[in-house]
Amino acid sequence: MGSSRFALFALLRVALLGVTLWVVAALMANTSWYATTLIAVAAVIYQWFGLLSFVNTSNREIGRLLTAIEYEDLTQTFSDRGLGGTFRELAAGLTRVVDKLRATRKDREEQAHYLRTLVEHIPVALLAVEDGGRVSVLNSAARRLLGGGRFEKLGDLAAFGDDFARTLQELGPGRTVLVRMERRGAILQLKAAAAQVLVAGVPRRILSLQNIESELNANELAAWQALIRVLTHEMMNSLTPVSSLAGTAHALVDDLRSRLADRPELKAEADDISEALDTVARRSAGLLHFVQSYRRLTKNLVPNIERVPVRRVFSRLHRLLEADLRERGVALTETVEPETLEISVDAELLDQALINLVRNAADALKGRAEARVALRARLDEGGGVAISVSDNGPGIDAALREKIFVPFFTTKRAGTGVGLSLTRQIVQVHDGAIDVSDTPGGGATFTLRLS
Repeated sequence: MGSSRFALFALLRVALLGVTLWVVAALMANTSWYATTLIAVAAVIYQWFGLLSFVNTSNREIGRLLTAIEYEDLTQTFSDRGLGGTFRELAAGLTRVVDKLRATRKDREEQAHYLRTLVEHIPVALLAVEDGGRVSVLNSAARRLLGGGRFEKLGDLAAFGDDFARTLQELGPGRTVLVRMERRGAILQLKAAAAQVLVAGVPRRILSLQNIESELNANELAAWQALIRVLTHEMMNSLTPVSSLAGTAHALVDDLRSRLADRPELKAEADDISEALDTVARRSAGLLHFVQSYRRLTKNLVPNIERVPVRRVFSRLHRLLEADLRERGVALTETVEPETLEISVDAELLDQALINLVRNAADALKGRAEARVALRARLDEGGGVAISVSDNGPGIDAALREKIFVPFFTTKRAGTGVGLSLTRQIVQVHDGAIDVSDTPGGGATFTLRLS
């Protein structure tokens, strides 16, 4: 039906063109009506091009479809233009092709949006490196890690350490290494991996940087806890009977001394024995206390998380420490930005961590004029909360910064090496991190980074 209608239209056009040609021939042979003849010739030309256009309609529609595909213009529509079933089927087929292309492009755009969102939100920093060394930051994790700075070439990453930049430059596809990154005076342990992809035929290296500082610290802490648990167990088993026996023997000797009052020569010896036993008892008790202080590190802390205003935490610390710091001649200041800042933590554990840091800072300021300790809380680059404790003391030597969080290590004569280790443990059970850096103008700054 459609093809017969097309044939009928074509036949009518051909017939009309034949009639018009006959009229032109008759006019040219038998009349001198040149204007009429010219009009008839124009009609022949018009009908000829109309016939060609009619016959080429399908080719033109297909060409329009190909042009739309080339320029990704999928707003084109196709109709049969009243030319019958054949053209109706052609128009319907072309429309189906365009609809399919629209659906494919929509799926492709949705998939691209999904992948962009996925890359943006994964917690691993991603960088793209071109052959010339040009760097592109691919996601928010990378921007947070790099501090939001602009880096055009891998060499610019030397701002985080020459070894860091050199390692990334030399890291080949398929390789994974551990690399140290220097950021804001602290050292981060990163796992760096590289892969190669082709984008429009151009090779690119994709670098992934994953902060494994917390995992390494957790493993290190677990190892220390296991060691301390064994040591304290054995030491307690040995010291407890010694302390008990020394106390019992001291009591027996004291009783003996009272019965030797009339025998001065034996009483003098008993006094010496009593003094020796007293020393053993006191030293045993001191060692027991020392061991018990380390047992705190072996406990698995389970935080009771609640939403707490940071200003309330600082106010509570100020009340607890004000008298002690005043006696030491240390001024304590608190800053919260913004004032309404809140944090999800175990308030008691956070208090303990901050008390340790403030008291350590006060110890470092002993004998210093205009001694100051500053508590400050703010939002960090990653959207978490950074709480810092700063002092204007002598600071901490760079060689000691990696040791100060190790159990048993202390720079104070009367220290036990427990405070900072316990503070790091508290931070880790909150999935946070702690680092130490220099205070501008002198001193040390400990920063707790919590989500």
